[in-house]
Amino acid sequence: MDLSDLTHLLRHLLRQRRQVVVLLLLGIILPWSAFLKAASEIREGEGFPGDQAFLRWLHAHATPPLDALNLLLTRVGGPQVMAVVTLLIAGFLFWRRSYHQAWFFSWAVGGAMVINLLAKALLGRVRPALWVSLAPETTPSFPSGHAMGSAAVVLALGLILAHSPRRWLLWLPGALFVLGVGISRMYLGVHYPSDVLAGWIASVGWVTSVYLLFNRSTLLR
Repeated sequence: MDLSDLTHLLRHLLRQRRQVVVLLLLGIILPWSAFLKAASEIREGEGFPGDQAFLRWLHAHATPPLDALNLLLTRVGGPQVMAVVTLLIAGFLFWRRSYHQAWFFSWAVGGAMVINLLAKALLGRVRPALWVSLAPETTPSFPSGHAMGSAAVVLALGLILAHSPRRWLLWLPGALFVLGVGISRMYLGVHYPSDVLAGWIASVGWVTSVYLLFNRSTLLR
């Protein structure tokens, strides 16, 4: 091995280690720290500044066309639809014998849904009741299942397609969809902004954790 080969190897190792550090910091440590901090605040019965004010602002700008749009977004981004989408994508990956990707996707999305249900049961945050919602809910509020589920599906699929030249065909529409679903839950008055943010953050933390676990041999070599 000559000097140029050694230099190339060192640069490759540094890039790989840098990728792991970025994933650990931005994808796992920071999201989980923020989520656990928010969960602690909820458990202590404390609210978050601006939660109710932002909901009232959204409701003050409600219109019939926006009602219809947000009802559509909240239905498409709901647990039932996301569960069907997850089964279809995972089934397709298994059918293609892309077992590694199929198991990653299944664990990433399925685990996010389980974590959401456990957090709701443990924290039991009461949903906002600032007006009569067009789509009322009775289950606990924190974190938002719609926000967490839709984010997990889009992020997991985005990571699978991360090296595809057509990845931006998913990332941009996917991000807009996740954003729209989260806003729809606040617009309809069934979630506080902190519920939605916590759902997004928890999805990032969980999906990234699963991604690093499934790809540790590639990332760390």
